[in-house]
Amino acid sequence: MYSVEKNNSDEVMVVNLRSDTFTKPSKEMRQAMFDAEVGDDVCEEDPTVIKLQKVAAELLGKEAALFVPSGSMGNLIAIMVHCDQRGCEIYLGEDCHIVQHEQGAAAQIAGVTISTIPNNSNGTFNINTIKSRLRDSKNVHHPISRMIAVENTLNGKILPLEWLKEVVEFGKNNNLKVHMDGARLWNAAIGSNTCVKDIVRGLDSVTFCLSKGLGAPVGSVLCGSSEFIIKARRCRKLLGGGMRQVGVLAAAGLVALDGRFRLHKDHEKATAMMKAINQMNSKIINVNAASVQTNMVFVDVNNSEAIDAEKVVHRLGTVVDDHPDDQVIVKAWAEWEGCLRLVFHLDISDEMLNAAIKKFKYVISQFDPAIIN
Repeated sequence: MYSVEKNNSDEVMVVNLRSDTFTKPSKEMRQAMFDAEVGDDVCEEDPTVIKLQKVAAELLGKEAALFVPSGSMGNLIAIMVHCDQRGCEIYLGEDCHIVQHEQGAAAQIAGVTISTIPNNSNGTFNINTIKSRLRDSKNVHHPISRMIAVENTLNGKILPLEWLKEVVEFGKNNNLKVHMDGARLWNAAIGSNTCVKDIVRGLDSVTFCLSKGLGAPVGSVLCGSSEFIIKARRCRKLLGGGMRQVGVLAAAGLVALDGRFRLHKDHEKATAMMKAINQMNSKIINVNAASVQTNMVFVDVNNSEAIDAEKVVHRLGTVVDDHPDDQVIVKAWAEWEGCLRLVFHLDISDEMLNAAIKKFKYVISQFDPAIIN
């Protein structure tokens, strides 16, 4: 179940918690890929892709869907379709993936102005801020107010359903399209015990990733109206996203969707890790329990000359002592100097969780002099 690396000539367990994108295709996925019936998807003749798109659209309650190589491409396509003339402006939270991790593609490629709004602690943002920024469509000096984007989950936090309804209503009342980057949409649905159709109801478009928590090797799905998807397919071609006999990947996506209900196990492991860290009662390394809602744990580090998130990540990823709790490598990412991220996924077994907890507690005891061993 776990990787093995050599460290000082000893075998140690490696627990990779950097992201849920590091999952390997299961045997069932590999078999489905081997058996997949394929055709030319650019010509809309790949039967497995057609099935995946139909299943995805039905699950989300949308008219149609489009298989795309990545969530970033799906988000960009949605922006290009909705912002269908030069000089458009979109409104979105400053912490979202479109802003932080997509190279400003909306501006760089689509020619769209990005107006960011501070995110609240629960992942939402103030809708009244958008209202104050809406442009006068008759004023030739202004960009054209055209779209709102939201991300669900945002850093593992599930957006409140009532707030999403307010965003959708605001968009309709102000002639704004509303898009959801639902990279981890299924985590939001499972984590809140909410039907995914209710979460995306009224949205003009939504993407979700097959290659994150769902465990497929690659791909995302973009959903919306039939008219929207026709235009989206054209944009996908422009961006180089036409993938020919891609049913071999769509087959893995279908298996991933079938297994979506197991996501609660990842959430439970994240909660177990959070509780174990906080039980150390460290003033230096701890977790805001309210922030752990799905499969992500953001660990706060009280910076000093002796410690920051990078140093904790480095120590988690090395074996230094002969102590049994140190005989494991935990791979994590430092989000910024005062915070590191752990992400649980289907390749993390109970054995790996327990080993990671022991390592993390051991590392905390090394950094925090107030902890009595």
